Amino acid sequence: MASTNNVSRSSKLGPEERAAALTRMKERELDILVVGGGIVGAGAALDAVTRGLSVGLLEQRDWASGTSSRSSKLVHGGIRYLEQLDFRLVREALMERGLLLQRIAPHLVKPVRFLYPLKKRVIERCYIGAGMLLYDIFSYSGGRPPGVPHHRHLSKRQVMRAIPSLSNDALVGGITYYDAQVDDARYVSSLGRTASFYGAHVATRVKVEGFIKVGQRVIGVHAHDLQTGERFEVRAKQVVNATGVWTDDTQRMVGERGTFKVRASKGIHLVVPRDRFQSSMGLLLRTEKSVLFVIPWGRHWLIGTTDTDWNLDKAHPAATAADIDYLLEHVNSVLATQLTREDVEGVYAGLRPLLAGESEQTSKLSREHLVGHSVPGLVVIAGGKWTTYRIMAKDAIDAAADALDGRVPPSTTQEIPLLGAEGYWAAWNKRRKIAKAFGVHTVRIEHLLNRYGTLTDELLDLIRGDASLGEPLPGADDYLGAEVVYAASHEGALHLEDVLARRTRISIEAWDRGVSAAPVAAKLMGGVLGWDKERQEREVANYLKRVAAERQSQEQPDDESADRVRLEAPDIMTP
Repeated sequence: MASTNNVSRSSKLGPEERAAALTRMKERELDILVVGGGIVGAGAALDAVTRGLSVGLLEQRDWASGTSSRSSKLVHGGIRYLEQLDFRLVREALMERGLLLQRIAPHLVKPVRFLYPLKKRVIERCYIGAGMLLYDIFSYSGGRPPGVPHHRHLSKRQVMRAIPSLSNDALVGGITYYDAQVDDARYVSSLGRTASFYGAHVATRVKVEGFIKVGQRVIGVHAHDLQTGERFEVRAKQVVNATGVWTDDTQRMVGERGTFKVRASKGIHLVVPRDRFQSSMGLLLRTEKSVLFVIPWGRHWLIGTTDTDWNLDKAHPAATAADIDYLLEHVNSVLATQLTREDVEGVYAGLRPLLAGESEQTSKLSREHLVGHSVPGLVVIAGGKWTTYRIMAKDAIDAAADALDGRVPPSTTQEIPLLGAEGYWAAWNKRRKIAKAFGVHTVRIEHLLNRYGTLTDELLDLIRGDASLGEPLPGADDYLGAEVVYAASHEGALHLEDVLARRTRISIEAWDRGVSAAPVAAKLMGGVLGWDKERQEREVANYLKRVAAERQSQEQPDDESADRVRLEAPDIMTP
């Protein structure tokens, strides 16, 4: 059964909690050990621990440091899957969208409106309109309201009024619909922290180097703490492999042929200032291969994505000049004023874990997920969409539970909100009073509430104790010093990159990609993590090398060149 001591019930996920989690994992056999700290791994840990099982989770790098922090940041059913007649996937994803919006994480998941521009007056409006109607119907089929308005048809005049920056000859009308968006990296770290709160023992920066086997059965893993250099074993009745695009690599460590194959598809996104074109909503555009989104993102636009095969370094996929030009060309096809490379303030690339099939095009590979028992004691979960992570986690733990002795309760995660979600709407309604009490603009409180929910009180306590933490970071006005301190003390951030790239999104939102914020953030983290001046300087230098390598890789003509340049920057340096 899960432990109920004070550490495991703490809402903090700091250095002390990490050390305690590692101690517990070394000392006793777990019911479930999850390998991988992405959205599915963190979801599996929460699913298992809330069934009353003893649970551990190990992540080689940081929460969501792979695919899960580099998505389109949408929680959606997937309009394009309707055309592929994958109705079950769309319905399932829309039901999950409603659950995340209204129950599990209303502070993190928000409605977002899109326009689909029509280029043909009758046939296209009927065809796309029928798809949008089906999308709306599916969203109501989960036994709860969808949480967003239904689609609407607009005339050309109505579209141009809402989006004045569109080219006059780019459309004859449009259809608007709603989906939802999320800060993907923040969601995953919150999910992992919630699992820890319920009793899961979780630790990042711990590499699984191999599996322990008795005969053909997996009974644990060989682990390497990358922070201290210590090597140790963790024993578990069932191990869940939730390593995404690394699934095949992890399976090879078992010494058995994998149950299924996973192919990596690269998708890149551009970040552009919101003032570069006027629009009250996002855009959904057709491309020759798939679709392209223009997504409102605070004071920015996200433009993406591409969909190409990737067979190079999985930890640091690189965007090329050709990738960037491809996105600019497609979005410029509907804009009156053209965007250029000079308008791009940030770029990021991620890999989708697709189940390999007969298709040679990654855009046609399956977004379904599969669960398999490749060898006794090891459950593998692969494929799927970010939006349906909870279903994937449930299916993986169902498979593991079937192999455990005794009756294991069913999943309860559909009723378990993330930390910060309970009481969010009441706190939101008091935001102006809170802002007045602290002498700050209401926008600041809204920013905190939409990132931390009711845990905002903990950040305000930090500012109450040190007013300087209420100041914004250099070059990143949206973020406060208190958020850096909190990331290190409560959210498991162990390195500067963890804060600038994932706890905040400074690395893609700031024009200088966090270069000016880095020294200040390192000093703030150092106060929590005990870094001396030399360690702070090392963290900053390592981050600056990452930024320089990413910028240079984005000027390369092809994947091989971009990959080579990106890898010139060293990975995280251990103490």
